[in-house]
Amino acid sequence: MLNIQRILCPVDFSEGSAKAYDYAYSLALRYRAKLYLEHVIEILAAAYPYYNFPDVAANNIYWDMSKGAEERLHKMVKDHAVDRVQAEVVVHKGFVPDSILAFAQNQHADLVVMGTHGRRGLDRLVMGSVTEHVLRKAPCPVLAVRKPSHDFVNPEQIQDPVHLRKILLCTDFSKCANTATKYALSLAQEYNAQLTLLHVLEVFPEYKAPTVMEEARRKLEALVPGDVRNWCTVKTAVRIDGKPYQEIIQAAVEQQSDVAILGVRGRSAVDLAVFGSTTHRVLQLGPCPVLAVQEDANQKTQ
Repeated sequence: MLNIQRILCPVDFSEGSAKAYDYAYSLALRYRAKLYLEHVIEILAAAYPYYNFPDVAANNIYWDMSKGAEERLHKMVKDHAVDRVQAEVVVHKGFVPDSILAFAQNQHADLVVMGTHGRRGLDRLVMGSVTEHVLRKAPCPVLAVRKPSHDFVNPEQIQDPVHLRKILLCTDFSKCANTATKYALSLAQEYNAQLTLLHVLEVFPEYKAPTVMEEARRKLEALVPGDVRNWCTVKTAVRIDGKPYQEIIQAAVEQQSDVAILGVRGRSAVDLAVFGSTTHRVLQLGPCPVLAVQEDANQKTQ
């Protein structure tokens, strides 16, 4: 199974980042990982391009904002104080997505957990610049947390506010999807969750449907190691005729999935241009958080 040692949670103090922190905290607890809370103070020239700030004024503003951000981050840590989770608070100044990516790279983060609502989150139609930028270029998988249609986060359970009960793994049997499978199996084991493996078939002759669907089911079953059913319930599902993102979203709604896991293809110019349109749309329109796993994601096994 995966050995996740360092988790980065960017925080902008929005509702979305607060929910992301609950996930990051729970994952750090489950994997006994170090948790970093990062707040980025955007460069004033970028935030207000039409103003010319004197150096002294800018430094005073940065100092005040940094001090205030540190205090708020420390309060978040204190409110979720459990000795088993090591949380480190950091405040950086710079362009937000670049600062997040640089810190993730420098700390060798195994996972980034970030909210998708906030000042630059994503709404139902448009992917926000910060989230999109990080998802495209992060050196590790990214769990994008948006407000789910059913909320299973219980803030009153401070010691572990999140419990993943139903995990949906979406696979097309590609290399990146196989990498995502390792994360799905690990999470299912850590949370003792129900795991559903989904494959969507788009276009093929109708007379071949029974054969093609049975072959897909066999391939799904082959992804599950023999001992997995000892500690979680595993289901397989094959859907036909619809667009992959539509079928994934529908499956997540019907099963009330707590998280959907998808593989994202490599980092070539074409890949980055389309940014895995299926993943993009599930993030925009889906009912639950999405874990995007890159083909070349760092994997550490115990």
